[in-house]
Amino acid sequence: MSKAPISGAFVIVAKHAHFSVLYFGMPVITVEKLAEARKQDLELTLLTSNEAGLKKVINNPELHRPGLALAGFFERFANKRVQILGETEMTYIAQLSSERLNEVARQLFKHDLPLVLITKGITPPADFLEAANKSGTCVFSSRLTTADLSTKLSAYLDHTFAPSIMMHASLVDVYGVGLLYTGKSGIGKSEIALDLVERGHRLVADDVVKITRAAPDVLIGASSELLGHHMEIRGVGIIDIEELFGIRAIRLQKRIEVEVNLTLWSETEEYERLGLEEKKTTILGVGLPIVRVPISPGKNITVISEVIAMSHMQKVYGENAALEFTKKLSQTLARQSITKGYLESDYE
Repeated sequence: MSKAPISGAFVIVAKHAHFSVLYFGMPVITVEKLAEARKQDLELTLLTSNEAGLKKVINNPELHRPGLALAGFFERFANKRVQILGETEMTYIAQLSSERLNEVARQLFKHDLPLVLITKGITPPADFLEAANKSGTCVFSSRLTTADLSTKLSAYLDHTFAPSIMMHASLVDVYGVGLLYTGKSGIGKSEIALDLVERGHRLVADDVVKITRAAPDVLIGASSELLGHHMEIRGVGIIDIEELFGIRAIRLQKRIEVEVNLTLWSETEEYERLGLEEKKTTILGVGLPIVRVPISPGKNITVISEVIAMSHMQKVYGENAALEFTKKLSQTLARQSITKGYLESDYE
């Protein structure tokens, strides 16, 4: 395992049993970067004049409404979060006396807030902005409602701070199921993905897949910005899937639902025959079904991939062919045992 810096964060390179992974460190996002990236979407206007506030780092994707803090209660105050002041908070501030306003603003901004956003285009009192400038904190006004601003900003911050890795693999949308192909280099992941695309399925990424934990139990895969939907086929070279097969053959991202681990066939290995016990793997702390498929000459992995996708959807809908077969087999054996005993005692 090795570590290398990349644009303010760091990357840990690790080798696993059947794939290589790049673990990205915590991203660095400043107030200035947020404003530049989402100024138009969030309809932001900078109200303060201090440069230092733009360089402040946002370390938390969660938002906070400081209503209790404005009333003077700072115990367990979430000062590391972006602060949102809505119409309710601003109405309270507007009715404060000048002396009380200065005290409230001084107490609020001394907690080193990363950023303050005021909704509905409301302009705060000059004393409030003066306190913000003295503390080196930026205050922005947004024309959006509190609910709209919170929703859009939360989506951006959640995506920015979501844990992500880069994995040596291929990702294909097969019948609406995201199949992540892993295995050692040269085993045939790209060739299988190409065959699936030719059969009408959609390529998400080849060779390098960026995987993001979008929710506690959801993994989203996408291609790297550098590779896009290009693919390397040994003996042929680099091909562009979108140019060859059209826009229908690609997807920008897809939820990963099953890992298909490709291994070379070995007579000494034991492989799953019934499928009664679902194997699991873990990526970014999210459990994922894994199917290990041995590769041997003449084996149609493309058709097997389609069956894996359809079988997964059956299980999603509550149907398990292996369990149903086992149940029917047990019922048949029990019925045969009862019938055999009856026939042995039947002398008519």
